[in-house]
Amino acid sequence: MRKGLLFILILTLSVILAACGSSGDENSESSEDNSSSQEASGEKWSEIKEDGKIVVGTAGTLFPASYYPEGSDKLTGYDIEIMREVAKRLDLELSFKEYGVDALLSSINSGRVDMVINDFQPTEDRKEKFAFSEPYKYSYSTMVVRESDLSGIETLEDLEGKVHGGGATTVYSQIAEHFGAETKSYGNVANDVYLRDVANGRTDFIINDYYLQTLALKALPEIEVQLHPDLQFHPTTSAIVMPKDAQTLKEKVDATLQEMREDGMLTEISKEFFGGKDASKKPEKDVRELEGIDL
Repeated sequence: MRKGLLFILILTLSVILAACGSSGDENSESSEDNSSSQEASGEKWSEIKEDGKIVVGTAGTLFPASYYPEGSDKLTGYDIEIMREVAKRLDLELSFKEYGVDALLSSINSGRVDMVINDFQPTEDRKEKFAFSEPYKYSYSTMVVRESDLSGIETLEDLEGKVHGGGATTVYSQIAEHFGAETKSYGNVANDVYLRDVANGRTDFIINDYYLQTLALKALPEIEVQLHPDLQFHPTTSAIVMPKDAQTLKEKVDATLQEMREDGMLTEISKEFFGGKDASKKPEKDVRELEGIDL
């Protein structure tokens, strides 16, 4: 009996001591974790700064954000020139790698690029996986439809059963599918492929950014499509995408974008590519917010 009581007392004391010891270990581990987290947050920037160069993913087919002018082999566009100015102010050599829109974000995770700029919206789902800069562009969504009959669409609710042309992983496809449409996805193709498919009936509509669609239609007036006159919805922002833990890199990029906003460079670049319009500022237009969809 005494041996049993003695064993229980020893066991209880061991548990108490173990608990006290584990508390100290946890504090130590927590401190180490914080230190590791801080190191990780600055690691990407340290790596880029040491190399003196930055690799950025983009599509190269998204007029006028990221594209090649006809007859030219030099990549340009609103997003591209913003990135060039950011790299210049950070004293970094810049190179671009081109991927289809559905492969751009995975190129960050695979380490093929350091960041991505391609009119990406910082959705809640994306923010769980990536870090985003402060917005460099403000806009909203519009819809390209056939000139002849507006593709039979009067409201967003009419999208049910229609075919949407767009990237499978884009916010615009999420919107289309939320309202019951099917998405026909593409590889890394230029705007005219999307627009011609609407005109010839392979697809019914394209949801995308107001500025991008306006300029694409202006550049391709021979294709019999137009912006829907009554549908403006889902206010948007565009930001540079970075690895989730690259906090120091994000701070450097944010500070540079803010400097460019204050000295007028964002406005200057925007007006060059968006027909004199300033996409770096929030539009004053009354735009429908979408409910019941997590974007």
